[in-house]
Amino acid sequence: MRKIYYLSSCDTCIKILKQVNTEGVELIDIKKNNIGKEDLDIMKKKTGSYEALFNKRAQKLKEMPENKKPVNEADFRKLILNEYTFLKRPACIIDGKVIAGNDKKSVEALIEALPL
Repeated sequence: MRKIYYLSSCDTCIKILKQVNTEGVELIDIKKNNIGKEDLDIMKKKTGSYEALFNKRAQKLKEMPENKKPVNEADFRKLILNEYTFLKRPACIIDGKVIAGNDKKSVEALIEALPL
C-alpha cells in the first residue's frame, strides 16, 4: 500500500511532495477525503499510538477549552476521524512503513522511501 494523506492548501505539504517520487502513490487531500478508520488504525498499529499521529499544533486544538482537549487514545482517534486538521501531515503509508509529520526526520524518511 502506498498512500499519502496531505493538505493541498498547505505549502509545506506541497514542498515535501515535490521532493519525492509520487508515481504509483495514492495522493489523498485530507480536506476533501479525511482519513478513514481502517487506514488510521493501520497507522496507529505501526506508530504505537494515535497521539503520535495527532497534530498538536492545530489551530482548532488551541481554540479548544482545556476540558475538551484530548487526554487519551480514544480522544485522539475520535478527533482525527472527525476533523482533518488533527492529522499530522503529510501522513504516509509506504510499503508497510508509516511516516507522519513534517519534521526533518520524517521528511528524510519519506525522501528515502520515495526517492526521485
